[in-house]
Amino acid sequence: MLIYMGFDDTDAVDAPMGTGRLARLFADGLDRADCSVVGVLRHQLPRLDGIPYTSNNSSACVVVRVRDDSGVPEGLVDAAVAHLDRYADEEGDPGLCVLSERETTPELVAFAVAATTTKFTQRQAMEATPKGRLWGLGGDNGGVIGAAAAVGLTRYGWCGRFIEYGDMRSLSEPVTVADLNGCGVRVMSTDRDPVVPRPSDRVVSGGWIRPSAMAGEPVLQVAAREPGVWAAVHTKRKKKTKAA
Repeated sequence: MLIYMGFDDTDAVDAPMGTGRLARLFADGLDRADCSVVGVLRHQLPRLDGIPYTSNNSSACVVVRVRDDSGVPEGLVDAAVAHLDRYADEEGDPGLCVLSERETTPELVAFAVAATTTKFTQRQAMEATPKGRLWGLGGDNGGVIGAAAAVGLTRYGWCGRFIEYGDMRSLSEPVTVADLNGCGVRVMSTDRDPVVPRPSDRVVSGGWIRPSAMAGEPVLQVAAREPGVWAAVHTKRKKKTKAA
C-alpha cells in the first residue's frame, strides 16, 4: 500500500531550504523497517493575486510504500511533524497531509486538480480532505491548502514531476536509456512522429533529470537531437540575474 505525505509552505523569503528540499530531506532520513520511500514529487500551484507564496508556489509529496495494508504506520505522522518542527522556517505557514491510498477520495483529487488554477481557502481544503488527516503546523496554517493539493495531485497521477526517484540523481551525464530504465524511469519521445528510444541511446539532460508524473509513473520526456541521441525536453530553469 502507498502512503502520500504532502508538505507545503515550509519556507519564507531567503530561507535556506525550500519545501521540495525539505521533503527530500525527510525522505532521505526515513529509516523504518515497515516502509520504504518510492519517490518525491513537486507540484505547481497557481500564482494568483491574493495567494501568498515565497517564490514559485510549489508543494511536495513524499510517496511511501508500507509492508502491509493496515494504513498509515504508527509514528509516521509524528516523524513528519518533528521534521517540520525542526526544519520549517519560523516565518513559514507549514501544512502537512498524510493519507493512505485507500483514504484518498475523488473529492480530494477533484479539489487538487482545481487547486492548480483556482484560489481556495483553508476551510475548503479541510472539507475536501478526510477528517483528521490534514494539519496546520505554524504561522497562519496556510500550508494546509498546498499539502492537501500535493496528495490529491499525486493520487491523480497526471501532474507534477519527480524530484527524487531511486538513483536518478546519481546518474551520469549523458545517460543511456537503459540506465534510466534501470532506476525505474521510462523515456518517451515527444516528437510529432516519434520512434521509441533504444536502450543504448544517450539522453542529454544537463545533469538535471526530473521525470514527469504520467499515470503515476516517472516518465522523462525527450526530443530527438541526432541519431542515437536525445535531449530532455524539460531542463533546469535559469536563475534570474538582477539588472545592473
